[in-house]
Amino acid sequence: MSKKKILGTVLLLITAIIWGGSFVAQSSGGDAIGPFSFSCLRFTIATVSMLPVIPLLDKKSGSAIIPKNSADKKLLIKAGVTCGVFLTGTSVFQQLGMYMGTSSGKAGFLTACYIVFVPIIGLFFKKKSAVNVWLAVGITLCGLYMLCVNEGFSVRGSDLLVLVCAFMCASRIMAVDKFVGRVDTARLACVQFATAAILSGILMFFFDMKASVAGIAQWYQSLASTGVWVSLLYAGVLAGATAFTLQIVGQRDLNPTVASLLMSLESAFSVLAGWLILGDKLSAKELTGCAVIFVAMVISQLPEKSKSRALSA
Repeated sequence: MSKKKILGTVLLLITAIIWGGSFVAQSSGGDAIGPFSFSCLRFTIATVSMLPVIPLLDKKSGSAIIPKNSADKKLLIKAGVTCGVFLTGTSVFQQLGMYMGTSSGKAGFLTACYIVFVPIIGLFFKKKSAVNVWLAVGITLCGLYMLCVNEGFSVRGSDLLVLVCAFMCASRIMAVDKFVGRVDTARLACVQFATAAILSGILMFFFDMKASVAGIAQWYQSLASTGVWVSLLYAGVLAGATAFTLQIVGQRDLNPTVASLLMSLESAFSVLAGWLILGDKLSAKELTGCAVIFVAMVISQLPEKSKSRALSA
C-alpha cells in the first residue's frame, strides 16, 4: 500500500472517530438546550468554521469549481439549499430521537442505515444496485428487529425518529450525488450548513424558545453551561468543518467503496464513545443487533463482481 493510501486510510479513520464521538456531544448538548437549538448553533458554528477552509482548499487543490457567473452561483445555491434541507431533517430527527430516549450508541447504528436506504431510494431514479446490497437490506432488517423491537413487539418512538433521520441522510447523499462535480464541495458544504442553521433556527424559535420573551430568557440561561459550548464546538468545528476537510483529503487517493466502509465505522465508534463517556448500556440482544447491522454495512460496500456499477453510499 502506498504512503498516500495509508495516509488517506488514517485520515478517514480519524474522521469516523470524530463523527462517532459527535453522537455523545449531540446527546448531552441537546438535553441541555433543546434539540432544535443544538442543531441551529452547531450548524452556525460549522458555517463560520468553513469560511477559512474554502480559500485554503482552493490553494491546496488548485481545481476548485469556483462560481464564475450568476448561473454558477444559482446552481451552487440550489445545490446547497437542497442538501441543507435534507441535512436539517437528518440532524433534527436524530436530535429528537436521542432527546426522547434513544442512546447515543444505538442512534449511531440506526443512523448508519443510510448505507442501506441509499440503493432503495436509487430505484426511483433508475439506478440499479448489486445483489450484495439487497442482501444487506435483509440482514439490516433482522438487526433492526433485535436493536429496536422490545418485548411485546413494541418499537420505541425515539428509534423510529432516528430511522427517519437515516432516510433523510440517504436523501442528502442522493442530492449530493446529483450535484457532485458541478459545484465546489467546500462551498457546497458551507451553503448547506448555513441553510440547516437557518431552518433549525426557525424551529428553535417556536419550540425551544416557545416564541416568547420569557422563553427566550430561559433559553439564554441554558447557554451558561461550559459543557454545552464544549459539545457545540465539538459538533460544529470538529464534526463539521474539520471532519469534512479530512474526508475530502483522505478520500482523494482511495477507492470510493473503501472510503465509504471506513467512514461507516462511525457507528462502532459512537457505541464505544457512549459506553466510555455517557455510561450507555445495551442488552445482549441490542448488542447482537448492532453487530448484525455492522455486518450488513460491510456487505453492502463489497465491490461488485459484475461489470455494471452499483450505487455506492
